[in-house]
Amino acid sequence: MSELTTANHWGSYRAIVRDGNVQELKPLLDADDVSDMSASILDTLDCPARIKRPAIRKSWLEGGPGTAGHLRGADPFVEVDWDTALDFFAGEVDRIRKDFGNEAIFAGSYGWASAGRFHHAQSQIHRFYNMAGGYVKSVNAYSYAAAEVILPHVITNLRHTMVQAPSWHEIAEHTDVMLAFGGLPLKNAQIQNGGVGIHTARDWMSKMGQGSGRFIGISPVRDDMAAELGAEWVPIRPNTDLALMLALAYCLETTGRADHAFLERYCTGYDTFRPYLLGETDGIPKSPAWAAEITGMSVDTINDLAQALSGGRVMISLSWSLQRSDRGEQPYWMGVVLAAMLGQIGLPGGGIAIGLAAEHGNGNPETQLRWAAVPTGRNPVDAFIPVARIADMLLNPGGTCDYNGRTITYPDIKMVHWAGGNPFHHHQDLNRLRQAWAKPDTVVVQEIFWNPIARHADIVLPVTTPLERNDIAVTQMDAWAVAMKKLIEPVGEARNDHDILRGAAARLGFEDAFTEGRGEEDWLRDIWDRSRQEAGRVGQELPSFDEFWEKGSHKLSGGPHIRRFLGEFRDDPDRNRLKTPSGKIEIYSETIAGFGYEEIAGHPTWQAPYEWLGGETTATYPLHLISNQPKSRLHSQLDAGAGSRRTKIGGREPMRMNPADAAKRGISDGDVVRVYNDRGACLAGVALDDGVMPGVVQLATGAWYDPDAPDQPDSLDRHGNPNVLTADRGTSRLAQGPSAHTCLVEVAPANGAVPSVRAFDPPDFAGSRA
Repeated sequence: MSELTTANHWGSYRAIVRDGNVQELKPLLDADDVSDMSASILDTLDCPARIKRPAIRKSWLEGGPGTAGHLRGADPFVEVDWDTALDFFAGEVDRIRKDFGNEAIFAGSYGWASAGRFHHAQSQIHRFYNMAGGYVKSVNAYSYAAAEVILPHVITNLRHTMVQAPSWHEIAEHTDVMLAFGGLPLKNAQIQNGGVGIHTARDWMSKMGQGSGRFIGISPVRDDMAAELGAEWVPIRPNTDLALMLALAYCLETTGRADHAFLERYCTGYDTFRPYLLGETDGIPKSPAWAAEITGMSVDTINDLAQALSGGRVMISLSWSLQRSDRGEQPYWMGVVLAAMLGQIGLPGGGIAIGLAAEHGNGNPETQLRWAAVPTGRNPVDAFIPVARIADMLLNPGGTCDYNGRTITYPDIKMVHWAGGNPFHHHQDLNRLRQAWAKPDTVVVQEIFWNPIARHADIVLPVTTPLERNDIAVTQMDAWAVAMKKLIEPVGEARNDHDILRGAAARLGFEDAFTEGRGEEDWLRDIWDRSRQEAGRVGQELPSFDEFWEKGSHKLSGGPHIRRFLGEFRDDPDRNRLKTPSGKIEIYSETIAGFGYEEIAGHPTWQAPYEWLGGETTATYPLHLISNQPKSRLHSQLDAGAGSRRTKIGGREPMRMNPADAAKRGISDGDVVRVYNDRGACLAGVALDDGVMPGVVQLATGAWYDPDAPDQPDSLDRHGNPNVLTADRGTSRLAQGPSAHTCLVEVAPANGAVPSVRAFDPPDFAGSRA
């Protein structure tokens, strides 16, 4: 028996291994409040959904590229050996780049993949295609695309808001009032892209909750604020946060509490925005009475919130979820304006925080380090798409879209290659995505499980789990480095992403360049040695690789830190200019105004979303669907595992619903229901909960897409994937981000027999080909 370290997005572990099998996963430190995903990790290692051998879709294998693309997701597969699979894969890369050019290959390959620094799927696939002549990429992220585009115009880039976010330590010490739009959900703070060393968020939230600070959560869902904070819950209609912010700003201005000295020294454009705020330009003062009609809140509640903004050191917190809605750029812009009017940006515990608790690192007060990574090289292809415009690209080759002041022409994609992600989880309007997915000649997928993206592929290449290879778990926003040691041999014929692409590179003539003559251990030593150099530059000392690997983990020294977001700018705005055009906070942006987009003016403005509880469509679809992150998994990862499956109701994803809304429809707790709108329908299991405001239902993302008739369009999803219901519309022409949280539905009992869930069954096979 041996005890070895490993890590993943949920935490770090000591693995008990006996006779080549993992017996148990224990927290790296016994005191760690680790997110318990160990059962899911272990019981999916060799589950029925595991891909054991390479496989090729039957129609594609028999008819060649482009054959029966509409049967992706319905066709049976033929298992093949690795040489056959790699010959077909490399052959397709070569055919397409010769016949159509590398602009016909889309390898954006979005997703979280593994926590390891070397076996990181996106790094490996992008390195491969950069050496193969390039690929069409995607930009921005589903989590925060609108924020990524709007913030550099207004204040700073999103990355800066993450690594320099106000820390829990700073908030505990200095914040008197936090107004948290979208909340501070603890479930999100249990995971981290790159890995979590030791969980600390719950302890910090308990400390904050026991202190003197006041926490107010503005959200349609009560538990968007961690219970440990002892927060006040103020329900609000989804997608109306902007109207509330405008009313709070109106109160500050009309009662003489706006900090005009700060606005004058650190900002530009308030004199243009103020007339709109007061109604001088459109005849509509943005008063509490005006906002009450939009938000569903009372005038008294809005006035009370405005009064709370005078309660000492005030922080305005904006969750990532706010901007995943129609015109999602707007509440972020207005949140910055509101914080600027309070005049506390750059002060400890005051100002603005963006994305707190969105991941474990957002708010983590520990020491940071920019760790080395696998070099990916330069992409010779300039073409790209905004991340959420995949279906548009595939359906409209040669078409165009506006994006951040430029016009993008969609390339004619002949091949899609995906590794380490699942667009049938991230993307909206899955029925439309299925139509788009039928268009390319070839879809190649590297995957661990027979999840929806693997089922919708032509060539499927089985990948090892993190427990079946060696790696290093590190991320800039966590102070820990953990040795991810190989615990077991690969299941079936699975290979790691690097070895898969190495085999293809050999066939295409650039194996030596791709590997640089290094094996797995050589790469890990190189990443560690380059990280040691960076650590020395910032006054940290890392042990040798051999010392680190033997010990299994290392924690950076220092902390907890107070980062004082934009503190240097506040101290000297002339010497420490922002990277906006004016060098100041831009309440009015001449750049954005110059784009001429009707839906996003030169300053924040309220416009009704395309679907919302105050609109005309509520007569048909009277419930607003919130499709937030799940508690029982990360996105769709390990949905087949015990941790996720034990949360299901009737085998379906649980949907929370206010008891009053359920009673109107004759629905009881535990019922299986049909959730539907004009875009699609799914089944879900109902959990009654008065922590969801009336008029709202909450169905988490990540249930593996399971169409009842996979060969038919607009099929009922049996399992409860909310993205059969969400609209595939960009937030605006500025960012083109996903607007998933703008979605109206109706819910009805699923009368009669309901189809069984088959999401975790392997697909049909039509024999094998040696």
